[in-house]
Amino acid sequence: MLVLGGGVAGCVLAARLSEDPARTVCLVEAGPDHGTDPDAWPRSLRDAHALPRDHMWERGVAVHRLRARVLGGSSCVNGCWHTWGSDADHEEWTRAGGPRWSAAAMAPYRERAVAAMRLRPVPGREFSVWARAALAGARELGYQDVDMGVPGAPGCGTPLLNALDGLRWNAAFGYLGPARSRANLTVLGDTTADRLVLDGGRVVGAEVVADGRRETLTADTYVLACGTFGSPGLLLRSGIGPADELRGAGVRAEVDLPGVGANLSDQPGVFVPRAPAPDLDVALAAQEEEGELYVSRMLIRAASTCCPADGWDLHILPSAGDPLFGSLPPGRYEAGIAAFLMKPASRGRVRLRSADPAEPLDIDPGFLGDPDGHDVAVLREGLEIAERLAATSALAPLAGAASAVPPSELTDAGLRARLGTYWHPVGTCAMGPAADPLAVTDGEGRVHGVANLRVADASVLPSVPAANTQLPVLAAAELLADALKEAAS
Repeated sequence: MLVLGGGVAGCVLAARLSEDPARTVCLVEAGPDHGTDPDAWPRSLRDAHALPRDHMWERGVAVHRLRARVLGGSSCVNGCWHTWGSDADHEEWTRAGGPRWSAAAMAPYRERAVAAMRLRPVPGREFSVWARAALAGARELGYQDVDMGVPGAPGCGTPLLNALDGLRWNAAFGYLGPARSRANLTVLGDTTADRLVLDGGRVVGAEVVADGRRETLTADTYVLACGTFGSPGLLLRSGIGPADELRGAGVRAEVDLPGVGANLSDQPGVFVPRAPAPDLDVALAAQEEEGELYVSRMLIRAASTCCPADGWDLHILPSAGDPLFGSLPPGRYEAGIAAFLMKPASRGRVRLRSADPAEPLDIDPGFLGDPDGHDVAVLREGLEIAERLAATSALAPLAGAASAVPPSELTDAGLRARLGTYWHPVGTCAMGPAADPLAVTDGEGRVHGVANLRVADASVLPSVPAANTQLPVLAAAELLADALKEAAS
């Protein structure tokens, strides 16, 4: 089997598929493979305190375009957070992909991922004064403590972390580490997948580029795990996608599949800055001196008035520490509360600018674009919750308002100007029945219209879960690896 893409899902697939010594597996990753020894990895990727930006596909681009280019993918550069979605998420996925996507059926895969990634609760020493006060403030607002690692109800709590005493334990460590010694597993770093070669409705080769040289790799089964942006990009360059758009980009249409690149769903949000009191800066500086300052360690999952019963459609995320973008003088810190829209109605898309793989993809996130105004309304409710949290007796003494205009009262244009992202895109190779014109894969990752091709990453999820997506994607890759094993047996 040939697995194209060595991010979170690709590491899971390569490890699980190579468990059978009779099966040969080759994992291809465009970014570097820094090896088996965590100590040999760049410090920026090992440090769980920060969000590194030195292993990316593009520099100096809009934030929604940021994606990792390194073996281990987003698990090497994200916030180390793992949360799980609601039962309603599984109902959406089951309608699209069948019963193996139900909450009960996915629970064992979630547990496998928790074990492999060595996920753990937040240690008490990692709670800053701000995080402790935010948790107290959430309870003051009436939110109950909940377990963020399983389906449940709205409430407040802490994520699970793939951070071990400051070390970011990524998927290359957790999954590939134990598998590296297998003779049937090959890992190719610094090797970019360009396009698939099709003949008679089957893939007969994958063209890759390494050190400026182009070669064709062959296998019985081809699995794409290039992520929500990369997997549709590779399909489109291969002639699999909307036929008219492909011809316009100078690509010969091999399989007319209109859903490729469509249905992009991500979680936009707005950060509400607060003005830290001197005592807060002093407390944060002391914790940083101890090496235990993390920007965020708790959250609220909240339900807007638009949300179905027992679910949630907002994350309210207090944070305090070094700024995400830019810098501050020593001893000064950024504090605030973000509201993220977890179940957006809006959809964007991924397109080709040209057939040249070196040309950046055309990525339109479609934020707040739904015609009914659902997303704007829910985001405003989230900002109102953030404002109430900031005014609680627990948080108010630590930071004051940074602006005279509450963010919930911004004009639509002002809201859009402040918009950021949670970096959780899904959906561009969405699963669904073949009769669905926007479905690209079935519930086992098989690409409609191509016999020996599958997609097994975040792009197959038809809707974004009400969660940070790393744990759901790890579990989905575990599930799809099992489906591949079943098909091969």
